[in-house]
Amino acid sequence: MPVYARITGLAVALALVLAAPSGRPEGAAGPPTPSVVPPAASPAPADSFVSSSSYPSVALPVRLRIPALRVDSRLIDLGLRPDGSIEVPGDASVPGWYDGGPRPGQPGPAVILGHVDSKRGPGVFVDLYRVRPGTLAEVDRADGSTARFRITEVSRVAKTRFPTDLVYGPSLDPTLRLVTCGGSFDHSSGSYRDNVIAFAEAA
Repeated sequence: MPVYARITGLAVALALVLAAPSGRPEGAAGPPTPSVVPPAASPAPADSFVSSSSYPSVALPVRLRIPALRVDSRLIDLGLRPDGSIEVPGDASVPGWYDGGPRPGQPGPAVILGHVDSKRGPGVFVDLYRVRPGTLAEVDRADGSTARFRITEVSRVAKTRFPTDLVYGPSLDPTLRLVTCGGSFDHSSGSYRDNVIAFAEAA
Protein backbone atom coordinates (compact mmCIF):
# COMPACT_ATOMS: atom_id res chain seq x y z
CA MET A 1 0.00 0.00 0.00
CA PRO A 2 1.45 3.43 -0.90
CA VAL A 3 2.72 5.27 2.10
CA TYR A 4 0.53 8.29 1.50
CA ALA A 5 -2.59 6.12 1.47
CA ARG A 6 -1.55 4.82 4.86
CA ILE A 7 -0.98 8.33 6.14
CA THR A 8 -4.28 9.85 5.01
CA GLY A 9 -6.54 10.13 7.96
CA LEU A 10 -3.75 9.44 10.45
CA ALA A 11 -2.59 13.01 10.87
CA VAL A 12 -5.47 13.85 13.18
CA ALA A 13 -4.42 10.93 15.35
CA LEU A 14 -0.89 12.29 15.31
CA ALA A 15 -2.12 15.71 16.25
CA LEU A 16 -4.00 14.34 19.21
CA VAL A 17 -1.03 12.43 20.60
CA LEU A 18 1.71 14.98 19.87
CA ALA A 19 1.25 16.74 23.17
CA ALA A 20 3.51 17.45 26.08
CA PRO A 21 4.20 14.19 27.94
CA SER A 22 3.57 16.13 31.13
CA GLY A 23 0.03 17.19 30.33
CA ARG A 24 1.02 20.77 31.04
CA PRO A 25 1.38 23.74 28.67
CA GLU A 26 3.99 23.31 26.80
CA GLY A 27 15.45 7.29 -12.83
CA ALA A 28 17.06 5.48 -14.79
CA ALA A 29 15.01 3.89 -17.59
CA GLY A 30 15.12 0.12 -17.97
CA PRO A 31 15.56 -1.78 -21.22
CA PRO A 32 12.84 -1.20 -23.84
CA THR A 33 9.92 -3.62 -23.80
CA PRO A 34 9.79 -5.84 -26.94
CA SER A 35 6.93 -4.90 -29.27
CA VAL A 36 6.15 -8.57 -29.93
CA VAL A 37 5.93 -11.15 -27.17
CA PRO A 38 7.32 -14.58 -28.20
CA PRO A 39 4.50 -17.12 -28.53
CA ALA A 40 5.92 -19.25 -25.71
CA ALA A 41 5.91 -16.39 -23.24
CA SER A 42 3.13 -16.19 -20.71
CA PRO A 43 1.81 -13.00 -19.12
CA ALA A 44 3.59 -11.96 -15.94
CA PRO A 45 1.51 -11.98 -12.76
CA ALA A 46 -0.11 -8.64 -12.04
CA ASP A 47 1.78 -8.27 -8.77
CA SER A 48 5.21 -8.70 -10.39
CA PHE A 49 5.24 -5.26 -12.01
CA VAL A 50 8.45 -3.32 -11.46
CA SER A 51 8.72 0.36 -12.28
CA SER A 52 11.35 1.28 -14.87
CA SER A 53 12.42 4.29 -12.80
CA SER A 54 13.26 4.88 -9.19
CA TYR A 55 14.09 7.71 -6.81
CA PRO A 56 17.69 8.20 -5.76
CA SER A 57 18.60 6.36 -2.60
CA VAL A 58 19.93 8.41 0.29
CA ALA A 59 21.24 7.43 3.70
CA LEU A 60 19.13 7.44 6.84
CA PRO A 61 18.82 10.72 8.76
CA VAL A 62 20.64 10.78 12.09
CA ARG A 63 20.75 14.41 13.26
CA LEU A 64 18.77 17.65 12.93
CA ARG A 65 20.42 21.07 13.16
CA ILE A 66 18.62 24.42 13.10
CA PRO A 67 21.23 26.97 14.21
CA ALA A 68 18.77 29.87 14.47
CA LEU A 69 16.75 27.91 17.04
CA ARG A 70 19.80 26.41 18.79
CA VAL A 71 18.61 22.96 17.80
CA ASP A 72 21.36 20.38 17.41
CA SER A 73 20.00 16.94 18.23
CA ARG A 74 20.19 13.34 17.21
CA LEU A 75 17.15 11.97 15.37
CA ILE A 76 15.24 8.83 16.23
CA ASP A 77 13.04 6.80 13.88
CA LEU A 78 9.28 6.91 14.35
CA GLY A 79 6.87 4.31 12.98
CA LEU A 80 3.21 3.53 13.45
CA ARG A 81 1.50 2.37 16.62
CA PRO A 82 -0.78 -0.70 16.57
CA ASP A 83 -3.81 1.61 16.28
CA GLY A 84 -2.35 3.22 13.14
CA SER A 85 -1.37 6.52 14.73
CA ILE A 86 2.17 7.81 14.36
CA GLU A 87 4.60 7.35 17.20
CA VAL A 88 5.98 10.39 18.97
CA PRO A 89 9.36 10.79 20.65
CA GLY A 90 9.58 9.59 24.21
CA ASP A 91 12.16 12.26 25.06
CA ALA A 92 10.98 15.86 24.66
CA SER A 93 14.51 17.00 23.83
CA VAL A 94 14.90 14.63 20.87
CA PRO A 95 12.96 14.92 17.57
CA GLY A 96 11.95 11.95 15.44
CA TRP A 97 11.73 11.27 11.71
CA TYR A 98 8.67 9.42 10.40
CA ASP A 99 10.29 6.42 8.70
CA GLY A 100 7.21 5.55 6.64
CA GLY A 101 7.86 8.58 4.43
CA PRO A 102 10.73 9.83 2.26
CA ARG A 103 14.18 10.27 3.72
CA PRO A 104 15.43 13.86 3.81
CA GLY A 105 16.80 14.57 0.34
CA GLN A 106 14.52 12.13 -1.48
CA PRO A 107 11.62 13.54 -3.53
CA GLY A 108 8.64 14.14 -1.27
CA PRO A 109 8.05 15.43 2.25
CA ALA A 110 10.33 14.17 5.00
CA VAL A 111 8.45 14.70 8.27
CA ILE A 112 10.12 15.35 11.61
CA LEU A 113 8.10 15.53 14.83
CA GLY A 114 9.10 17.03 18.15
CA HIS A 115 7.60 18.09 21.47
CA VAL A 116 7.14 21.68 22.58
CA ASP A 117 7.66 20.98 26.29
CA SER A 118 7.55 18.43 29.09
CA LYS A 119 7.55 18.17 32.87
CA ARG A 120 11.25 18.94 32.87
CA GLY A 121 11.02 22.08 30.75
CA PRO A 122 11.07 23.19 27.10
CA GLY A 123 11.01 20.65 24.29
CA VAL A 124 13.21 20.61 21.21
CA PHE A 125 10.66 22.57 19.15
CA VAL A 126 9.65 25.08 21.83
CA ASP A 127 10.61 28.01 19.57
CA LEU A 128 9.51 26.57 16.25
CA TYR A 129 6.63 29.02 16.06
CA ARG A 130 9.15 31.89 16.06
CA VAL A 131 11.15 30.68 13.06
CA ARG A 132 11.39 33.06 10.09
CA PRO A 133 11.27 32.25 6.37
CA GLY A 134 14.76 31.64 5.07
CA THR A 135 15.93 29.87 8.22
CA LEU A 136 18.32 27.01 7.48
CA ALA A 137 17.52 23.48 8.68
CA GLU A 138 20.10 20.76 8.13
CA VAL A 139 19.67 16.99 8.38
CA ASP A 140 22.85 14.97 8.74
CA ARG A 141 22.75 11.45 7.34
CA ALA A 142 24.42 8.18 8.28
CA ASP A 143 26.90 8.35 5.37
CA GLY A 144 28.22 11.76 6.45
CA SER A 145 26.21 13.76 3.91
CA THR A 146 23.84 16.59 4.82
CA ALA A 147 20.47 17.55 3.35
CA ARG A 148 19.89 21.31 3.60
CA PHE A 149 16.53 23.04 3.60
CA ARG A 150 15.24 26.61 3.90
CA ILE A 151 12.03 27.19 5.80
CA THR A 152 9.48 28.96 3.63
CA GLU A 153 6.45 29.19 5.90
CA VAL A 154 5.29 28.47 9.43
CA SER A 155 1.61 27.81 10.12
CA ARG A 156 -0.45 27.23 13.25
CA VAL A 157 -3.57 25.15 12.70
CA ALA A 158 -6.20 23.58 14.93
CA LYS A 159 -5.56 19.89 15.48
CA THR A 160 -9.08 19.17 14.29
CA ARG A 161 -8.17 20.78 10.93
CA PHE A 162 -4.71 19.30 10.43
CA PRO A 163 -3.69 19.76 6.73
CA THR A 164 -2.82 16.13 5.97
CA ASP A 165 -2.40 16.67 2.23
CA LEU A 166 -0.09 19.65 2.68
CA VAL A 167 2.11 17.86 5.18
CA TYR A 168 2.21 14.33 3.76
CA GLY A 169 1.16 14.78 0.12
CA PRO A 170 3.73 13.63 -2.47
CA SER A 171 5.94 16.10 -4.31
CA LEU A 172 8.59 15.82 -7.02
CA ASP A 173 11.13 17.82 -5.04
CA PRO A 174 12.69 17.09 -1.65
CA THR A 175 10.88 18.97 1.10
CA LEU A 176 10.89 18.97 4.89
CA ARG A 177 8.06 19.35 7.41
CA LEU A 178 8.66 20.07 11.10
CA VAL A 179 5.66 19.47 13.35
CA THR A 180 4.98 20.25 17.01
CA CYS A 181 2.20 21.49 19.29
CA GLY A 182 1.16 25.06 19.87
CA GLY A 183 -1.58 27.48 20.74
CA SER A 184 -3.46 27.33 24.02
CA PHE A 185 -3.39 24.35 26.35
CA ASP A 186 -6.55 22.29 26.96
CA HIS A 187 -6.31 21.08 30.55
CA SER A 188 -9.30 18.79 30.14
CA SER A 189 -7.61 16.75 27.40
CA GLY A 190 -4.05 17.32 28.58
CA SER A 191 -2.83 18.59 25.22
CA TYR A 192 -2.43 21.70 23.13
CA ARG A 193 -5.26 22.68 20.85
CA ASP A 194 -3.12 23.47 17.79
CA ASN A 195 -0.18 22.23 15.76
CA VAL A 196 2.71 24.36 14.56
CA ILE A 197 4.05 23.28 11.16
CA ALA A 198 7.18 24.58 9.45
CA PHE A 199 7.38 23.96 5.69
CA ALA A 200 10.84 23.87 4.09
CA GLU A 201 12.31 23.34 0.63
CA ALA A 202 15.70 22.04 -0.44
CA ALA A 203 18.37 24.72 -0.23
